[in-house]
Amino acid sequence: MNSQNGFLLSFIKYGENDAVLHCFTEEEGFQTYFLKGVYSKKNKKKALLQPLNQLNFSVTSTRGNGIASVSRFELVKNNDIYTDIKTNTVIFFISDFLNQVLRYENKNIPVYFSIDQFIDELTNRNYQAHLLFLLVILKIQGVAPLLSDGKFLDPETGTFVPNSTHQLFTEEVSLIWKQALSAENLYATKIHSSIRKDFLDSLLVYYHYHITDFKTPASLEVIQQIFE
Repeated sequence: MNSQNGFLLSFIKYGENDAVLHCFTEEEGFQTYFLKGVYSKKNKKKALLQPLNQLNFSVTSTRGNGIASVSRFELVKNNDIYTDIKTNTVIFFISDFLNQVLRYENKNIPVYFSIDQFIDELTNRNYQAHLLFLLVILKIQGVAPLLSDGKFLDPETGTFVPNSTHQLFTEEVSLIWKQALSAENLYATKIHSSIRKDFLDSLLVYYHYHITDFKTPASLEVIQQIFE
């Protein structure tokens, strides 16, 4: 048995009382765990199954199907972020996003702690944190745009160029990219509400170019409706 700290990215009910968890752990990266009995009537721990909750898992040996089992789990840090509808929508979007882009990721401490920092921003009601977090992941993965004097970001090459190459990457949107990437505190970047949708769309286009097999998160429509 070993102990793991990890962020819960998604969970699926399995049978009547069990669940399969997808987590990003501090020491082993993306992991899938089997959790027995969590949905039984007497088990109060199911309340802890919230996307992006940071949990400590006691993990036992691998089951016959290759999935390790969780014998117990506890909350690492209590975040009062699930009662606010905007924050809740952001959490579901980012957990959906991370469940996809980290699925083949091994141990990556910078990514792990960037999730923790992102949750701190949400706790402080930073409602644009999810946009900037997507940039943080690009920087950690080494595929963020290279800064230069050009006024327009070319999403395919990841460089700033003199003339527009994509309709979403206007001068205004490109400037937000440049300001955020060059900021000492990326989360302090101000993004006007009128441009947030276009900026998010531009981020997703960039991910399609630079992250293999990237698919737009299913929760995109919901987050766009909430932040209209």
